[in-house]
Amino acid sequence: MRWYALAALALSTLAIGLDTTILSVALPTLSRDLHASTGDLQWFTNAYLLVLAAVLLPAGMLGDRFGRKKLLLGALFVFGAASAACAWAASAGQLIAARSILGLGAAVLMPLSGAVLTVLFDERDRSKALSVWLTASALGIPLGPLLGGWLLDNFWWGSVFLINVPLVALALIAVALWVPESHGDRTRRFDPLGVLLSAAGLVALTYGIIEAGDRGWGDARSLSTMIGGAVLLAAFAGWQRKARAALVDLDLFRSRAFTGGAVLATLASFAMLGLLFALPQYFSAVGGQDAFGSGLRLLPVIGGLLVGARTAEKLAARAGHRLVVAFGLALITAAMVVGSRTGAGSGYGFVAAWITVAGIGLGFTMPPSMDVALGALTPQRSGVGNGLLQAMRQVGGAIGVAILGTVLAGAYRDHLPPAAPPVARQSAAAGVEATAHDPGLLHAVQTAFTHGMDVSLLVAAAVAGAGAILALVLLPGHSPAAPMEGERRVLAESSL
Repeated sequence: MRWYALAALALSTLAIGLDTTILSVALPTLSRDLHASTGDLQWFTNAYLLVLAAVLLPAGMLGDRFGRKKLLLGALFVFGAASAACAWAASAGQLIAARSILGLGAAVLMPLSGAVLTVLFDERDRSKALSVWLTASALGIPLGPLLGGWLLDNFWWGSVFLINVPLVALALIAVALWVPESHGDRTRRFDPLGVLLSAAGLVALTYGIIEAGDRGWGDARSLSTMIGGAVLLAAFAGWQRKARAALVDLDLFRSRAFTGGAVLATLASFAMLGLLFALPQYFSAVGGQDAFGSGLRLLPVIGGLLVGARTAEKLAARAGHRLVVAFGLALITAAMVVGSRTGAGSGYGFVAAWITVAGIGLGFTMPPSMDVALGALTPQRSGVGNGLLQAMRQVGGAIGVAILGTVLAGAYRDHLPPAAPPVARQSAAAGVEATAHDPGLLHAVQTAFTHGMDVSLLVAAAVAGAGAILALVLLPGHSPAAPMEGERRVLAESSL
């Protein structure tokens, strides 16, 4: 029954993964049909991200206290209802509001599904379960554009949101049937000041990062917002040290395993989400692919992830997590360095080769590092601990997209020839459209974009390389023994 429960949790994370990327292919249609401005289009994405960042930590605590299965069922219902509300939104404002509610549902699903895995699976099977769970989420990255492109070609734009509804319906039935109820520390008191400080800090930091990606890292408003978010998070950390009912147990960071696993999973999210931000644009602007074709060309990343995750699980049992994670980050580093040689005339075979290696590196890095972090949690703290881990990964991913996107955009604009039309400075897509009649200028725009992508890949390589060194320093030499294993096994067997 544990594996049926895993299938239920994988369905819910697949819905979240799809929603992460499927919106991107619908933005031009939404702009036309809802008369949405550029700012509206940004908020279709940002409203979701901000609510997600704000609610991750308290969601884990509430699941620990009131029951993870109850909250999972409620979150799935909210996610499905919000998806339907997105599909039938009649204005940009309605869609922004519905996307905010969608972020609320996702913020509960993400930490609690991971927390349930910690309860269901012991140290022997947890790595395999995590690989399945993470792969289900990662599958949404290429499937989103594939499904979105096909749906937009055959149906109205609301269908890209309705695709979540059958997945959520299946997940609701599966969670109800196969996922056992579990709790953390049910005596913990609520920490309203901790919730307020963490939510405000994460929202401000994430918002500042998003704005910096659009306005540049020298923008005063973006910098002040990020600094304000950092100050609020520092205040949150100070409050957690003296609060009688702390939202986050800072003693988690006394664990070398939890700290190392969380930091390295965050660095991997930074590098890979930055990569996945650039690649669809490359396939579109340089390769001339539509959304469906771009998604198809991302499949080697997922193939590599599957191979890497299965191989890493076996190697970690023999060599330990430290060497496996360090090797995975080294593979990502090597793939990014090779990828930085990509040019406007590079064939897809070359690109497929290095992104496959990057996917293998991710498979070696993400499941083992999360396994180390989750293995350091007791069942009583698995909800809050997983919420903290997911919040770090989400913020790390947002920082990756913002930093690497800003590097890409800056290097692209600097490399444009003087003869390029002004509109080309907005984006590679706009540049390609504006220069389609002039083969020379079109090639110059495509070359400028690949230059920008290559520079961003080198930055990602530097981050992944630093992570490989940190893995050797932070992670314990051998897999940590899972705490309170007997209690976890009793809870797991209750599902059989």
